[in-house]
Amino acid sequence: WVRGPSPLRCLPPQLPRWKRSRRELLQCLERFLRALVTGGPLSAPATATQPAWERFLACCRGQGLLSSAESHAGAGPYWTHAAASRPLYLILDDNFYYQSMRYEVYQLARKYSLSFCQLFLECPLECCLQRNRLRSHPLPDQTIYLMARKIEMPDLKKNAWEQNSLVLKSFDCTSEDNEQIISLLATALENPVKQNEENTEQKEADRATCAASTVHQADQTCRRIISQTMKDAKDKNVLPGEMKSLSEELNKLKAEFLEDLRQGNNLKNQICIQSQYFDPATSVISSFQHKATNVVNKYILK
Repeated sequence: WVRGPSPLRCLPPQLPRWKRSRRELLQCLERFLRALVTGGPLSAPATATQPAWERFLACCRGQGLLSSAESHAGAGPYWTHAAASRPLYLILDDNFYYQSMRYEVYQLARKYSLSFCQLFLECPLECCLQRNRLRSHPLPDQTIYLMARKIEMPDLKKNAWEQNSLVLKSFDCTSEDNEQIISLLATALENPVKQNEENTEQKEADRATCAASTVHQADQTCRRIISQTMKDAKDKNVLPGEMKSLSEELNKLKAEFLEDLRQGNNLKNQICIQSQYFDPATSVISSFQHKATNVVNKYILK
């Protein structure tokens, strides 16, 4: 499994412990990659804790990548000959249940022109539960159920960056699986990610994320508009039977409006890709407000 890091920023103290530990590890990994690729000194990230950095260095030494001695310039540990003279595979072994978590590792690979691949172990829920109960410190069953609902398998059709992925049945490992894994690693090593690949797929992902956010904001605002419109109609003494018809008509209008937004028929929802200061939901909602007003006027102005 090669999946994991994120944009390396200051770590807010309110982050959950597991998330903070993950971020620290990935910051250490980027420092390692930068030093290895550039040949520069290996120094600790400013935001990682000393214990996290020491654990990371100990792991590298255990793998024979770093010497136990410090450099004569005090810049950090020596690289061993093995670290710089042969193909090096860095395996990140974690659940990485969201695609976004894995994409962060891909971004690091692209940043340093390195190879990237994913090995996804597919396991039936009952098997996961059984294996968990055999652990020395098992997790609550509910945690396993939650993970099973959340985990996102590699989507080769949707995400071009996940093309170097292999899905295996984890309960039935065969020699053929071993051959597939070796082939995956070899293919990835021969095809490092290019720095200048300004991902079309990421732009599409950004646009989709933006559109989803716009639809969510628009949905919430439409609900508030409908609620206020129904209150106004009641205050204007619209009959109960007509109130029901008004509600149905407004909700149908909302559904059509949001579907248009999802399908991109209202092109304003794409402007947020061009400017981080533009709020498309605020802009496009005015058209719904106008149409809702026209609908309620049919009932009030009789």
